[in-house]
This record gives sequence, C-alpha cells and structure tokens, in this order.
Amino acid sequence: MPRGRAPGYDDQREMILAQAAQLFALRGYPATSMNQVAEACGLSKATLYHYYKDKYSLLVQIAEGHVLKLRALLVEVEAAGLAPEPRLRELILRFVQEYTDAQHAHRVLTEDVRFLEEADRERVLGIEREVVAGISRAVAVLRPDLAEARLAKPLTMLLFGMINWMFTWMRPNGHLGYDAMAPLVAELFIGGLKSLRPAQLLEACGHATA
Repeated sequence: MPRGRAPGYDDQREMILAQAAQLFALRGYPATSMNQVAEACGLSKATLYHYYKDKYSLLVQIAEGHVLKLRALLVEVEAAGLAPEPRLRELILRFVQEYTDAQHAHRVLTEDVRFLEEADRERVLGIEREVVAGISRAVAVLRPDLAEARLAKPLTMLLFGMINWMFTWMRPNGHLGYDAMAPLVAELFIGGLKSLRPAQLLEACGHATA
C-alpha cells in the first residue's frame, strides 16, 4: 500500500511557500537559493526537496496560488446574489483583507511572473485576467453607463492600483491596519464611481488629445 501523508504535511507546505514568497519578494527570485529557503524554514535541504522538487515549483505555486485565492473570493461573492453596490463593496473588502497576508505573494506575482515558463505564465495571467474581468463586471452592473463608455476596465485597474500598492507604504504596526483601510478604499472608490459623468470625462479626454 502507498504511504499516506504525514499529519501536518499540508501545513508544512504552506509554511514553506510563505517563507519562499518572503525571500523572493525581498531578494528576487533569481537571487534566492533553495539553501536559503531551507534555512528560513528551519529545514534541511533534503527535507525541503521532500515537499518541493525545485525552486521553480515554488514560484509556480506562489503565483498561481495567489490568483486562485482571489478568483475563489470573486466566485464566492458573485454567488451570494448581492445587489450591485453591496457586491462591489464586499469584493473590495474581501480583496483588501486577502492582501493582508499575501503581500509577499503579490509582489512575487507582479515582479517574478516573467520567470515562469510560457505555459505556466499564460495560465497564471489567464486567471488574473478572470479576476480583473469579474471586478469590471461588478463596476459595470453598478454603473452601466460607464461600461457603455468603455470605462469599466480602466476604473477597475485604478482600483487594483490602490489595493496592489498599499503594501509598499503601509506599516505592519501603523495607526491604520488593513481592516481599517478596507472600508476606506471601498468608500473612496464607490463614492468616486457614483460621481463620475462619462460624457464629461470623454469630452475632456477629447480636448486633451486634440
């Protein structure tokens, strides 16, 4: 009979991914060795290879795991059947909260995805595009006129710009934590969304590019 996994196997894998993500984020994927990952985890290199066959497999798991979690949050909120504004607000809150423990993974996704082989990179970026499309749908449902003006996706990217780069300036023990920032981001984005007038924006853009 095949040997079953030892208790705590999955927890150990997650711990290794977390340590590797931190190293990749701080040092860069190319500059990080499996020896350094093993040391950070308090494991021997042989034990580390029991969980992951090489550094590349760690990179794939970190990047893909991060976008899969975001897609799962999107699917869960969409399935809840909320009205347009509560749906978008809940998505923003959940995404900001997810980033609380995923700062390093997100940095790896944004900076080290280029080191993935083509098939892996396209799969990860494809999931990421699904997530962006899901938020764009939520924006479009709340403001159909913005979707008609082809502004839903640009506005979605502005939202992600707020969320994605919070980890570059927020201090872990600062005055405001992610739980406090999440409703602020939601209020700022949705409040701004309500005040937008597509015709005026497009007219201004036309004058700017004329």
